[in-house]
Amino acid sequence: MRITVEDCLKLDAFNGSQILSCHRKADRRVRSVSVLDEEDLEQGVDRNGVKEQMVITHFWSHNDDIEGQCKAVKGLGKRGVAALVVYLNENGIRQIDPQVVNAAEEGGLLLITLMDDGRVTYAMLISQVMDKILYGHNFSDNILNNTIYHLLNFEKHSSFPAALREAAIYNDYQVVLMTADYNQILTIETRHIVSIDDIIQLARQHESIHPNTYTKVSNDDVITYWGLINIEEQKYIMMIVDNEDNYSEVEMKKLSEIIELAIGMWKYTPERDSKAEFIKSAVRGDMSFCYTLLEEAGLKGKNFTSVFYAKDADDAEFLGIINRYKNKHNLGCLTLMDEHDMYGIIYTDETTELNGEIDVKHICLKMYEELKSGRKQVRIFHMTGMTTLDSAVEGFRLINRTWMGVETVFPFKRVFTKYEMSMVCDCINLNTSGNSIKKMYSDLLEPFEREISQNKGKLLLDTLSTFVLDAGMNSGKTAEFMNIHNNTVQYRLKRINEILGADMTGNRIIPGLTMALAIKRLEA
Repeated sequence: MRITVEDCLKLDAFNGSQILSCHRKADRRVRSVSVLDEEDLEQGVDRNGVKEQMVITHFWSHNDDIEGQCKAVKGLGKRGVAALVVYLNENGIRQIDPQVVNAAEEGGLLLITLMDDGRVTYAMLISQVMDKILYGHNFSDNILNNTIYHLLNFEKHSSFPAALREAAIYNDYQVVLMTADYNQILTIETRHIVSIDDIIQLARQHESIHPNTYTKVSNDDVITYWGLINIEEQKYIMMIVDNEDNYSEVEMKKLSEIIELAIGMWKYTPERDSKAEFIKSAVRGDMSFCYTLLEEAGLKGKNFTSVFYAKDADDAEFLGIINRYKNKHNLGCLTLMDEHDMYGIIYTDETTELNGEIDVKHICLKMYEELKSGRKQVRIFHMTGMTTLDSAVEGFRLINRTWMGVETVFPFKRVFTKYEMSMVCDCINLNTSGNSIKKMYSDLLEPFEREISQNKGKLLLDTLSTFVLDAGMNSGKTAEFMNIHNNTVQYRLKRINEILGADMTGNRIIPGLTMALAIKRLEA
């Protein structure tokens, strides 16, 4: 419940209190209470200067230090303190100096005095204020009691979602229930300020959802609380939106517990997460089940333009980049987290305003390049430039079959397309078949073992592999990868041409040579 200074002044502890400055700011919110008792006033301001906190003090150590008191009230005002309550005492400050009152007015600090007659101790005042913050105005206005009343009204409501909706409307909050993959399965919306998808993406980037507490996440003045609950021994994510920032974190935690208990009492079973099942089926190559889920997941009529697997891509910024491209270009995106890895499907529909498939492809390619930027550990494998579900599922099959081999063949690359994966797939097939075609490729490199010594042959083969597979046939990059001088690379390339008896860069030579070098890396 949102408690203000004005609400606190109605408590017994504040009987006889007076407001000396900033009367118009009595509607300031109070979230907590602290005591300023440091001998060093500057340190006291630093420790107690918390926004929306009520600070109480006697100024015992500074009852004659008017200048210090002025600095303190200005410092607390600057930090957004809700109010400063000064106890007046015969042995301390008997009254507030007008200079201090003026300083509080200038600093925007609500300054309150309270006579210290021994009746109202610090503990009593703190206890009454905190009870007010935690339990609200009275029984009828308490969010927890109201929610319980609506959720347990089995005669009026036919289902748990109907009961929860009325409780949310009456108490001005929203609830979203999601699977562990952040797919929504129950949404109770009572206000539309920021889209639920935007809030979910923000929370995914926040990376601080814990099983034993509710985490506060803010987005454009929308206050949300996130935590985990159990339903039929399954973990689900619950998000509660505090529409007007009326409630404390303690109230939100209690509210989540009440909702979780009500779920059990109603015997509510969440609907199947069809989107999560869809992408899981696509990843494992189950084409028929994907078609079964197509309409239920709301994906019928979509163009599936790209699928990807991102290895070691669990940082918050990674999700942020995907969400930015999704919103900017109105793309659809399904993602699935598997420990530190992510699988994804990018799709479009008639609302996507793009100039054909080529534009979509270029947008996806640009996104993948940005996703790898600054993340040396990330490896992205994608199939892009298609439209059908069949192609998307086949894309995942190719990725699953080749990603380990692709990393082996191209250890310096971080983004891999269907071209690298298709070539490596052929190499894997040849490598496992052990037939004459594989021997034909192996024989292309045989002169390096037969015509020169083993050590020199290995050195030249390493240079050739780096030149062709890693450096894109660029001698400068080859030198950089191998940490040698470019002249050395040029000499070795010349020697390699002599051994091969052909120009390795010739368009009729390079395809077979590339396959042979890739197969050799896979064997190694």
